[in-house]
Amino acid sequence: MAGKREEARDNGRGVVISDDWPGYHLDLFTYPQHYYGDLNHVLIPHGVIVDRTEKLAKDIMNDIGYCDIMILCVLKGGYKFCADLVENLKNISRNSDTFVSMKVDFIRLKSYQNDQALGDMQIVGGDDFSELAGKNVLIVEDVVGTGRTMKSLLGKIKKYKPNMIKVASLLVKRTPRSDGFQPDYTGFEIPDLFVVGYALDYNEYFRDLNHICVISEQGKEKYRV
Repeated sequence: MAGKREEARDNGRGVVISDDWPGYHLDLFTYPQHYYGDLNHVLIPHGVIVDRTEKLAKDIMNDIGYCDIMILCVLKGGYKFCADLVENLKNISRNSDTFVSMKVDFIRLKSYQNDQALGDMQIVGGDDFSELAGKNVLIVEDVVGTGRTMKSLLGKIKKYKPNMIKVASLLVKRTPRSDGFQPDYTGFEIPDLFVVGYALDYNEYFRDLNHICVISEQGKEKYRV
C-alpha cells in the first residue's frame, strides 16, 4: 500500500500518522450507509482506537499513581473517548490493591462552526470550577488543534488551585496554526484534516460513526449550516 503507515513513537506524541498516509478504503469496514459519499476514507479504525485508549489508561495510572481523580470531560466530542478511558481506568483500579475514586464532570466548549475554528472559545456550562480546588484533575478532550482552546480552559481552571492538572486528548492535529501546546497524554497525532466519527461531529452529524474518518467535500456541503 502506498504511503507510510502509522509510526509508533514513545515521545509523548502518541501514534504518529504521517501526512502521506492514505488511510483505509471505506469498503474494508462497515459504516452507516446514510453517510455514503460523505467520507473520503477511514483514518483510524475503531479497534485501533480501543487498543490505544487501553494503553493510555495504563500510562495515566502509572504516571499519576493510584490517587483519587476528578475527570473533566469536554463535550460533546470527547464523551465517547472519555467513557472508554474511564472504563479502562476503573478496570485497572478493580484489579489493584488500592481503590481509586473517580468523579466525572462535564463542560462544553464550542470552537468550530462548519469546518472553521471560531475566533473565541465559547464555554457552555461548568463556569464554576471551585470544586476542583485541591483535586487531581484529568481533562479529557477529543481534539487539540491550535491549542488555544485548551490553554484558555487551563488558565480558567488553574485559578481555582487544583493539586494537579493533566490533559488527555484522543487526537492532536499537526497544524501551522498550533501554539505548541501538547497534552500530557495523546492517542494519535494526525495531519491537519477535518475528521469525524467516534463522537467527533460536523455540525452534529457523524457522531454515530465508530471509526475516525476524513469527511469529503460532498459531506461538508451536505451538512453545512
